[in-house]
Amino acid sequence: MALHIIHFTGPVTASTCSQLIEKATLAVQQGASGLVVNIATMGGECSYGFTMYNVLRSLPIPVHTHNLGTVESMGNIIFLAGERRTACPHSKFLFHPFHWHVQGAVDHSRMSEYAMSLDYDLQLYARIVAERTQEAREKLETERYLTAEPRILDPQQAVAAGLVHAIEQPLIKAECANSFIHA
Repeated sequence: MALHIIHFTGPVTASTCSQLIEKATLAVQQGASGLVVNIATMGGECSYGFTMYNVLRSLPIPVHTHNLGTVESMGNIIFLAGERRTACPHSKFLFHPFHWHVQGAVDHSRMSEYAMSLDYDLQLYARIVAERTQEAREKLETERYLTAEPRILDPQQAVAAGLVHAIEQPLIKAECANSFIHA
């Protein structure tokens, strides 16, 4: 059984979500001993980020996530799916307020639906961060970062906040099954 590595270097979209599900499922079907997801993302759509988190958490093999350089916004949720979480020495994590792009006319009912969805996503995001970092020396104020005051954490701060278990270089090995998601 070989270790499988997915290099995820793109936005969080419907396309990258389906690619991650496909590649992770294939790794399991091929008898992978574990899955490493090397991540560099500026984030993207909430619904797909939560989906990727749930899929990675449900895999019957160990999942290791690694920050290749920057993990931002919804990328943090995907990153937190790893049982083992590491980051390059020169990397960062960004938490910032959600934003949506609304096009065209919007009636009152639709605006209320958007506000409810935005509030729900904020609470779900904060709950996942709290669950996955509960043993941390320093607690993150996630709701504040998502509503008013963005926050960047360097690798050392990420260790203290429980996002990261260790600071190290990425795992890239020729003998591993490597796949790529970038758009």
